Amino acid sequence: MAEQLAGLKRTCRCAELTKEDVGKTVTVMGWVHARRDLGALLFAWIRDVSGVIQAVFSEDFDKEAYEKASALRHEFVVAVTGTLVLRDESAVNRDLKTGEIEINATSLKILNASEVPPFHIDDSSDNVNDALRLTYRYLDLRRPEVQKGLIMRHEVAQIARNYFSEQQFMEIETPILTKSTPEGARDYLVPSRVHPGKFYALPQSPQLYKQLLMIAGMDRYFQLARCFRDEDLRADRQPEFTQIDLEMSFVEADDVISVNEGFIKKVFKDLKGIDLVTPFPRMCYREAMERYGSDKPDTRFGVEIHDLSDLVKDCEFGVFTSAIEAGGSVRCITAPDAAEKFSRKDMDKLVDLCKLFRAKGMAWITIMPDGEIKSSIAKFFTEEQMQTIIARAEAKAGDVIMIVADRNRVVFDALGNLRLEIGKRLDLINPDDYNFLWVTEFPLLEYDEEEGRYVAMHHPFTSPMDEDLHLLDTNPGEVRAKAYDIILNGVELGGGSIRIHSQEIQKKMFKAIGMSEEEAQSRFSFLLDAFRFGAPPHGGMAYGFDRLIMLLSGKSSIRDIIAFPKVQNASELMNGAPSYVDDKQLTELALSITAETEE
Repeated sequence: MAEQLAGLKRTCRCAELTKEDVGKTVTVMGWVHARRDLGALLFAWIRDVSGVIQAVFSEDFDKEAYEKASALRHEFVVAVTGTLVLRDESAVNRDLKTGEIEINATSLKILNASEVPPFHIDDSSDNVNDALRLTYRYLDLRRPEVQKGLIMRHEVAQIARNYFSEQQFMEIETPILTKSTPEGARDYLVPSRVHPGKFYALPQSPQLYKQLLMIAGMDRYFQLARCFRDEDLRADRQPEFTQIDLEMSFVEADDVISVNEGFIKKVFKDLKGIDLVTPFPRMCYREAMERYGSDKPDTRFGVEIHDLSDLVKDCEFGVFTSAIEAGGSVRCITAPDAAEKFSRKDMDKLVDLCKLFRAKGMAWITIMPDGEIKSSIAKFFTEEQMQTIIARAEAKAGDVIMIVADRNRVVFDALGNLRLEIGKRLDLINPDDYNFLWVTEFPLLEYDEEEGRYVAMHHPFTSPMDEDLHLLDTNPGEVRAKAYDIILNGVELGGGSIRIHSQEIQKKMFKAIGMSEEEAQSRFSFLLDAFRFGAPPHGGMAYGFDRLIMLLSGKSSIRDIIAFPKVQNASELMNGAPSYVDDKQLTELALSITAETEE
């Protein structure tokens, strides 16, 4: 039967005890992590969020406590009181924070028993099936490794609040129930009971509200904002997530970047003891794509892209010449010292990888250590042409040149992802490096072939670069944005832009993405109206808070650092969300289900 505390107070957490506390009477409370019964002595590790400490039970210390301790099992909840002592030298555990001390127990309260858990509560549970761990997430969260991630979330949140407050930002909450303004990912919709047939939307971001706060004269805003997007999940994406969101008035891009470099520098110094060198490097979007095939390049290793188009435009290989004639290009990367590491089977797998990214294939040139050239396309080139290609690819004996020919978007996508795979396979990436990069001057718009129109690459409130504004009416695909993303080791940590603050330019932007004046008024009249009353120049950005914690903690998925994450189909295994609701609730909302899909 569970015992009550009956006024008993915890004196400290388990791992807060040190040698300086030896001789004190202490009370710790937590879960039984492990136990060992040696007959005359019974040892139990007690665990709480701070760590573990060993308690020793013996009739010599207290007979009643010793007898009760024989009933202890894993995950029992207990309160232990006793004297803190030094362990015998032979029993010291140097790998444990409390490995030099233990509690000679004089009192034991069993606050609650536990059934046998479906998996052992320790970090070896990383090998347990994810579905089982997430079904029993409240048990999984007891594991020290998982708790470290949540503790780090708290620490970074506090750093953000303190840092931005010191920089004169104000933390202001924006609404969760808002208006649906679909332009990008799908909204999560919430039906209104008092307005039958109408819906709120959960915010994909606080974008418009924070711009309105700048128009309202709040000057500098930040928020740890909850955001919601009804889109397919990936390792670094959840249907609900957290942003460190901020906005500033009377600024240009350099001002926003500088403030945020200071924030990142403080996070790494306070959490990891690393002094980052600022300012971080910057690279425009075009250069990032041409060198790395990605707008979020991992710059911890080389293997950069080389353009071969001018060298092969008149060659006899039709795949190359037709790609160039169609307005595409022929480009390559060079895998260093891979000639004897990649078998033909390996090369076939790399070809298949390129095809996943819509490339029709991949040509290759292998330069053997003795200088012999082996290639799938050698018969189409003279020896002189082949040497020219090798020189452009900056290849040497022992290297493999990998070539893709297609539309530029396909070429960059295929080679960018092939480059990352080469980096992993050849162990070119130092996991201890932290390479930051700002990518700037993104295209303002990109053409959506399915929609048959231009769409905003980021969102339709991003300002075009001043020198490109005249192109918005005549050549919108060439307009660059005052946008910037911060990249860490090939992962986009956050992004932002200087915003449009002119009603006239905002209307031009809506027109460029095919939005009629009537539609713009219907969706965004509140913003356009606000611009009439003196909007200051403003800009900001938002960090993917979950991604930042994922990278800081060395995890590969944001699910590992979110308390109660969703799985691939956006459901929560622990509580069964989403679920059906009662007919009464539907009636109150003036809704009906026309068809039910079987689970």
